[in-house]
Amino acid sequence: MKPGLTGWAQINHKYGDTVEDTITKLEYDLYYIKHISPSLDLYIIVNTLKTVILGRGAQ
Repeated sequence: MKPGLTGWAQINHKYGDTVEDTITKLEYDLYYIKHISPSLDLYIIVNTLKTVILGRGAQ
């Protein structure tokens, strides 16, 4: 899979600054790969736009 601007791990978990956070984000990425679908992609896009518009990013 090509990397993108956002993903399932980015919208579901905070910034990964520890090894445990990195492992958790990897688990989210593996979940995404297993359950890839247009509806999941749309959900990610909508939540990313909400974060950008409402300014809730950069935690």
